[in-house]
Amino acid sequence: MHAPITDSVEADFSELSAVIASYRDIRGSLITILQKTQELYGWISQDAIDFIASGTGIAPAKIYGVATFYTQFRLKPIGKYLIMLCKGTACHVNSSDEIRATISSYLGIQDGGTSPDGLFTLNTVSCLGCCSLAPVMMIQTPEGEETYGSLTRESVLRILYDIAQKEHISDVGGAAQ
Repeated sequence: MHAPITDSVEADFSELSAVIASYRDIRGSLITILQKTQELYGWISQDAIDFIASGTGIAPAKIYGVATFYTQFRLKPIGKYLIMLCKGTACHVNSSDEIRATISSYLGIQDGGTSPDGLFTLNTVSCLGCCSLAPVMMIQTPEGEETYGSLTRESVLRILYDIAQKEHISDVGGAAQ
């Protein structure tokens, strides 16, 4: 998946150097560079923006503007498990708001937030394309992606509890109920 980095001058941007070298002379490649940066590090730090600016000659303000314009880019680290909860029409009418409230309450985070232990990040998304499974969520894990459908309050709590147990964390937000 990605190697997390901290927003510090000690960040290792050797892999990013290769990306910049490959794309710096290609007009209109900033989005590609940002995508590859996020693939490498999981998010786009201010240090990464500054590094891209120095390697491409593009002003940091312009890079930041592009990174904040497109919702695909993250400017803060995400948890090990990225929960993508569908809020599309089929999911909405099948109580995805209740599922979001359950996740938020259990993990103590809101949409876009990361649990204090760094394990989970919750993002609501427009559609996951699994309408027949509504309400549905996908969890991006270090191993890949797992889709969960026909969610209930109880099933969501069990899923999150099981992941936390797998990570040897005894109490993420309380015991699954």
